[in-house]
Amino acid sequence: MKTLGASLVVLICSAVLMLTSEGQVQRPQLRCQCIQTHSKPVIPSRKILALKIIPEGPQCRHQQIIATLKKGKICLNPAENWVISLKEKFAGLTGATTAAETTTLV
Repeated sequence: MKTLGASLVVLICSAVLMLTSEGQVQRPQLRCQCIQTHSKPVIPSRKILALKIIPEGPQCRHQQIIATLKKGKICLNPAENWVISLKEKFAGLTGATTAAETTTLV
């Protein structure tokens, strides 16, 4: 009888842990994070704290470039020349050669 009660308590505790955010498995985002992109005016590279490049894939059919600024994050238009130059500059700083998801800091 005591083992049944102890088993029930363990089962309930396990269920509670699985319902909390710490017990959940992180699922990859299966949607685009960038709905709108910023093209103009050009953002100086010195104002960008980090640059996150997410290649096209099953989550989104477009490449996504997310810049972190002091005021928050902004999605950049990957087709703009200044964004392409910015991407190359950040890749050069970190030595990144693949198009995999990367975060680079200045």
